[in-house]
Amino acid sequence: MRSINLEALINPMARLLFCLVFLNISVILLVLIGVKASSGSSLEKSSAFFIFGDSTVDPGNNNYIHTIPENQANFKPYGQNGFFDGPTGRFSNGLVIVDFIASYANLSLIPPFLEPSADYSYGVNFASGGAGVLPETHQGLAIDLPTQLKYFEEVKKSLTEKLGEAEADELISEAVYFISIGSNDYMGGYLGNPKMQENYQPEDYVAMVIGNLTEAIQVLYEKGGRKFGFLSLSPLGCLPALRALNPNKDSENGCFEAGSALAAAHNNALKGVLTSIEYIFEGFKYSNSNFYTWLEDRMNNPSNYGFKDGINACCGFGPYGGMLTCGGNKNITEYNLCGNPDDHVWWDSFHPTERIHEQFAKALWDGPSSSVGPFNLRDLFFSKEKLTIADIVDAPHLKDTSFSNII
Repeated sequence: MRSINLEALINPMARLLFCLVFLNISVILLVLIGVKASSGSSLEKSSAFFIFGDSTVDPGNNNYIHTIPENQANFKPYGQNGFFDGPTGRFSNGLVIVDFIASYANLSLIPPFLEPSADYSYGVNFASGGAGVLPETHQGLAIDLPTQLKYFEEVKKSLTEKLGEAEADELISEAVYFISIGSNDYMGGYLGNPKMQENYQPEDYVAMVIGNLTEAIQVLYEKGGRKFGFLSLSPLGCLPALRALNPNKDSENGCFEAGSALAAAHNNALKGVLTSIEYIFEGFKYSNSNFYTWLEDRMNNPSNYGFKDGINACCGFGPYGGMLTCGGNKNITEYNLCGNPDDHVWWDSFHPTERIHEQFAKALWDGPSSSVGPFNLRDLFFSKEKLTIADIVDAPHLKDTSFSNII
């Protein structure tokens, strides 16, 4: 009987087993590396998301307040794209920019603060259509920014009671704070308010708005916020509503240049303030956008971005669809509705279509530093820099620094 060479038999089997194990480990490592490299992977835990603003990001808070029809969007044809069962209060034919951002960040839709039984564990949206930085803007008809900050304080208290102080402080410090507000201060608050124009030169009014906005950022920083995203103002004079009201349509290419000039001044001032804050306040990170130029380019060259019409509203009445009659529940009930909102930059007289919201959300999410900066939103959501409670509460560098020295 021949003897079996066990060593000769075992060694090839061992080598085969080793190769299989090594192959499995390599595949697992490659999968994990791929998961980590992808933006917004489902295995990554995202930061919470707190949103402050106006109708650009209102998810339906105005459904729960007493206001005018012009400040609401909880009726058809708003929300007609089929994503929702019906109108939600979003000033769009469907989703708005923060809905897409939440999706990229592996979060559910962020609920409106005033929604009954809303879960604040992953953030909340305080935005209100018609709101301004200044409390005087559409006073009593919208939730102004100072009131939104008070609501945030309520949410923070609720989170502390639910999670405990340490966990709540961690959630607050790692959250992303998105701010989109200011347009109403210039359109209704200044251009539509002769008294304000008498009392303030344009540059002084811009300084007042920026000063109040800067104070709001400081409040959130003192409460523990460290990561901020900003949607800058659009060329306001080129909104269908302001084009329709412009007395110098022929000489100004249809746009009401006074409105666009205020928006540009606001954006430039905010850019300077954010640069100063980043330098002075420890741990402050932000993502700022160039919404003005992005939207202007799409209005002037719609076909470059898949649109057919960059000027006229899909839903409205009169020149440019500039009369805010969409839905037919205002003083003038007549309105026209286009066949395909995706062909249009503008949904109604003041607000862009869902497609614009999606394009800009993508740009903010992972755009290059040349167009979004100094960080994009993906960087902010998936960077975890732990802060101690002492860092958040004490913030000693705040004691000797006033934001009034920045602006």
